[in-house]
Amino acid sequence: MSVTRAWEVLVLLFFYLVPFCSLGTGARHTRQATLHLSAVPSSTRSEARQISSTLVPLAFQPFPLGHIKPSGWLKDQLTHSANGLGGHELDFYDYVAHSTWLGGNKEYSDLREGFPYWFNGLVPLAYALDDARLLEQTHSAADYVLTNQQDDGWLGPETGTERNFWGRMPILMGLRGLAEAGGSGWEERIVTSLWEFTRVMNEMLRDKFTGLIRHEGDRLEEGNDSWGRIRVQDLLITLQWLYESHSEGRNASQLMENMHLLINGSLNWADWYNPTIYIREDLNTIPDSVTTPLFPFLHGVNIGQGLKALAVFRRISRNDSLIQTSRNAVNWTFKYHGAASGAILADERLAGLAPYYGSETCTLVETMFSLSYLYQALGDSPFAHICEKIAFNALPVQITPDWWARQYVSQPNQPFAEHLDDTPFHDVNNWGQSYGLEVDYPCCTVNHHQGLPKYVAAMFVRVGERGVAHALLGPGGVEVDGTKVDCETEYPFADTLRYTITTNATTDLYIRVPDWADVTMTSVLINSNTTTEISPDCHTGLHKITISLGTTEVIYNIGNPGIILEHRANDTIAIHHGALIFALAIPSYVASTPPKAYSNGSDNPLPDGYEPPKARDYQYHNASAWNYAIDPATLSVHRSNSSDGLADPIFAPGASPIWMTAKACEIVWGLYKGVPDVPPTREKRKCIGDIVDIRLEPLGGAKIHVVDLPILKLS
Repeated sequence: MSVTRAWEVLVLLFFYLVPFCSLGTGARHTRQATLHLSAVPSSTRSEARQISSTLVPLAFQPFPLGHIKPSGWLKDQLTHSANGLGGHELDFYDYVAHSTWLGGNKEYSDLREGFPYWFNGLVPLAYALDDARLLEQTHSAADYVLTNQQDDGWLGPETGTERNFWGRMPILMGLRGLAEAGGSGWEERIVTSLWEFTRVMNEMLRDKFTGLIRHEGDRLEEGNDSWGRIRVQDLLITLQWLYESHSEGRNASQLMENMHLLINGSLNWADWYNPTIYIREDLNTIPDSVTTPLFPFLHGVNIGQGLKALAVFRRISRNDSLIQTSRNAVNWTFKYHGAASGAILADERLAGLAPYYGSETCTLVETMFSLSYLYQALGDSPFAHICEKIAFNALPVQITPDWWARQYVSQPNQPFAEHLDDTPFHDVNNWGQSYGLEVDYPCCTVNHHQGLPKYVAAMFVRVGERGVAHALLGPGGVEVDGTKVDCETEYPFADTLRYTITTNATTDLYIRVPDWADVTMTSVLINSNTTTEISPDCHTGLHKITISLGTTEVIYNIGNPGIILEHRANDTIAIHHGALIFALAIPSYVASTPPKAYSNGSDNPLPDGYEPPKARDYQYHNASAWNYAIDPATLSVHRSNSSDGLADPIFAPGASPIWMTAKACEIVWGLYKGVPDVPPTREKRKCIGDIVDIRLEPLGGAKIHVVDLPILKLS
């Protein structure tokens, strides 16, 4: 077992592997300019000046929804989601079952986003599993929405000045997936409906960007009025699919005009990812007079969605300078405001690097989708690397093992998940770090289940005419055009992937070598007797294997360099091993109660009989000390020798087949607003107890944990 110092692997963790991915200036700086959010968008914005009849092609083409299926532990996780909260919201949850989209009267926001969020996640979940119950829910919901399309083409219940484009964006993504996976009947019906919708869209956008901007009392600095403008990329993705795949014989020029108008009316992310504007400091040290006007660019979910925006814009504008700006967007976000797990530290508003800041569950799933899209659009391996980190670490820790409860925010250092008398968060209530049905805002309830299904949908991509790439690693397979690829693996809990490829013509299989891998230790065995030299592309991370007609078996062993230490803020470390983050696992006792209403962070109970019995709110209370400093030289990796396969659910406390131990001792470590403060600096760290052995587990199963660990030499 080797321990690699963080300065030796920083290239691996923060984009230096891709030589053209500059980190920008690393110095702390003061505001050199102010970004003003214009109430009247420019009609000559540079990103939309060039009119073209074609879109810039993606680096890799996605497969239509439904072609990729999960297996192994990944299928188990999706099955828990289907049997859990995401798969049952249409049965009882007011903001879905009784949404105004379905003729009801329940909404948590005048944006009417609850049902669209749910639908956007349920479609890929239903088709990934071919789950009959979820497919029926998907079809009945889509049928109602399409049947009730308004005479002028508007999709949704709004009329007059209530109409806003943001609520359309997630539901149109879901409808696109249904068109791809649901058969010709659904495809024809949905495509016809979307073209009808583009007509009313054009009329609205031509009329002073109606639907993006409210013309009475614009509040563009903060609040609902900016949501459509900051998230237009999520609508453009569907419109680009409609333009490329279903525009023959249609008014394609009007659709292209709509896409340009949406960019012109947007709050442009290129303005924010500017070295003289972007805030690298902890935002809680910046005056409100600076941060408040920037709120649309600082809101965590907006950032998660917006990371892909400029790559989406580039397909229309053909402005290649947006490639580097997209890289900067990801690079700066995770360097200055990212957790080791891949989460963006934004408890409603972007924060800094302090391990008491939170990451919203909604932000996680939106970030995963943006990173998978960026890998397809630009092909940079680090995008896939961070997407995997979130899928295997940040997301599962925020969901209970049965998928019936979620957190609103999780913290890197979170040794308890309970009601807090005070909070360090920007805008999260006192229940926000506990688990439940709707602890804090309901958006995470209706949106959490899109993360893994969309990960599955992006696992494989098309390279060229017949090549297939395993872009996001994990167990699953794809079948298309006479080629079937199945991957059996316990990755990320093991480093071997076994492929069975059956094809009716010579084709190419591309396997992605993770950014953390040691290429010199990595090998590929073909049909048990042919070993090939690994030479992944330095940009995409893909290694090409030519596959002959018939059936071929490929065994891919990823070279794991062992424990990697990432130096974090405040003289702490985070511990990586392969694609997993290891955290101090805190023993806990769990208390549950019936779910509470989120309103005002209150303790208001929901009506008797409202929720299914499995829907509960949970508090995880620590049953041991958490204030440890560890000696990284004593870290040791352990693996179960059981041949029974992975536990199910795999992201439960103690379920992982791999864990670590280390020597540690308790230190004086105070609280900040009810949670662990940043630890004392190294010269102030003193053992206040015996040196003991501690256990570290993969973060996904360690529901209460410490990730950013202070270090001491204890030898």
